[in-house]
Amino acid sequence: MSDLKIEGFKSSDILSALGAVFEQFSEAEKKMQMKRANGIFELRIKNAKGTEGVWTIDMKKTGTVYKGSAKPKPDVAIILADETFVQLSEGKLDGQKAFMTGKLKTKGNMMLATKLDGVLKAAKTKAKL
Repeated sequence: MSDLKIEGFKSSDILSALGAVFEQFSEAEKKMQMKRANGIFELRIKNAKGTEGVWTIDMKKTGTVYKGSAKPKPDVAIILADETFVQLSEGKLDGQKAFMTGKLKTKGNMMLATKLDGVLKAAKTKAKL
């Protein structure tokens, strides 16, 4: 899963681990997670230097994480800072609070963005990240 890494992003380690967890899911677990989330999340993450990295979590068709923009287009694009994503994935920050305080912005289906917390929690539970 090293193809998910982008130098200078703490988020890339988390997303690599997330991708590895998805690969370990049984078909039944993967289907259950996909049914629960049912969406394609495009993460546009800016690091401290202002560089943007883009990853896609496909929880609609493939149950995978990959580097780059969603094809053809995501159900929701989530725009946030590297540090904000790290806090979200560690459970130190709630997605709704991040949105309300302007730390997280969305384009597309905003309600779907609320399901990202569940995707991260499910993977964290499985991996014990």
